[in-house]
Amino acid sequence: MEKRRLGTSEVQISPILMGTWQAGKRGWTGIEDSDSIQAIRAAVDAGITTIDTAEVYGDGHSERVVAQAVADIRERVEYATKVFANHLRYDEVIAACDRSLQNLQTDYIDLYQIHWPSGSFGSDIVPISETMEALNTLKKQGKIRAIGVSNFSKSQLEEACQYGRIDSLQPPYSLFWRYVETDAMPYCIENNISILAYSPLAQGLLTGKFAPGHQFAPKDNRSQNKLFQGENFQRAYTAVEKLRPIAAKYNCTLAQLALAWLIAQPNTQAIAGARYAEQAISNAGAASIHLDPADLAQIDVIGRSVTDYLDTNPVMWNW
Repeated sequence: MEKRRLGTSEVQISPILMGTWQAGKRGWTGIEDSDSIQAIRAAVDAGITTIDTAEVYGDGHSERVVAQAVADIRERVEYATKVFANHLRYDEVIAACDRSLQNLQTDYIDLYQIHWPSGSFGSDIVPISETMEALNTLKKQGKIRAIGVSNFSKSQLEEACQYGRIDSLQPPYSLFWRYVETDAMPYCIENNISILAYSPLAQGLLTGKFAPGHQFAPKDNRSQNKLFQGENFQRAYTAVEKLRPIAAKYNCTLAQLALAWLIAQPNTQAIAGARYAEQAISNAGAASIHLDPADLAQIDVIGRSVTDYLDTNPVMWNW
């Protein structure tokens, strides 16, 4: 899998990243550590060498699972992790990074990201200048190689960039969720900031495995995902059916088609989670699919039959 440069940094990442929110277990059901470890290892063996995690995913559990999976081949992988919104004061950022380094069993993190802007989820308001000062310090110390932000709007991203180099933005982005295209994407393209799209399969909706009437367990975060509710889901289901002939043309799965479309967008890479090894291997296969311009355009139109009806709230869940 041919790697891509992360922003203007020296970090090289795979166009598809391994997402490990589910490995933290919190907010998911039916997750086993042994399956997560096998999935992560299989992803790396298939060419997905960049692994995205966060301190808040099970209070470090996801990071520890990642280490169990690949700490012995650290030189082959790139770690991307995140500091949560409640740890954005200077000393808290430093301490959080040290915990993540310990959890990941490493002495450096390739990409360290602010997970949510200050004030999110009732957290204290912390000046971005203070948080960036801590991140710049960690970068100078060699504990992190690049700085990124997640769930930031264009205006928040612009403000953060006043205090240091930001090499990535991690927004929710998929064929069915495209708010970033009209907000921060033009700024990212202009300033060579990599977009690391999370939920690139719309939390599984683009796999085609969910039929009308599907009910998630109350503790499953997808029970609050707007795309799985009411008319949004009906439109998405219809759109998925229209994508099936295109997937058949390329002899690929619906998930691979959605990932291939996404990584063909400007500056964009996809963070794809996987519960099981076979899913991770399948995700990796999307990197070898090259869609022709006519099909890219057709897929775009199909996606807009869903996104044109969504509101402008950039958060995908009814939290």
